[in-house]
Amino acid sequence: MPESWQASCLFANRRANRMKVLVHDGIGIWLCARRLNQGRFLWANASLGTQMAMTREQLDALVLGLPWQRVGAAGVITVV
Repeated sequence: MPESWQASCLFANRRANRMKVLVHDGIGIWLCARRLNQGRFLWANASLGTQMAMTREQLDALVLGLPWQRVGAAGVITVV
């Protein structure tokens, strides 16, 4: 994703195996879709509210279906 993208809205279906991302790039809005053949996207806890901030590394991990909550410095995923 280009570095210039400023705001994103992410949506997932109930099974959390499909995600759509709306991105405003300063000129217009992009719609991106992603589907996992196996597994599900690890979604944020509803108790966090409807909005939350993510780093670029966390967003990249979420879109790939990785555990984005555990992404640390330099995009490294820590094992718990």
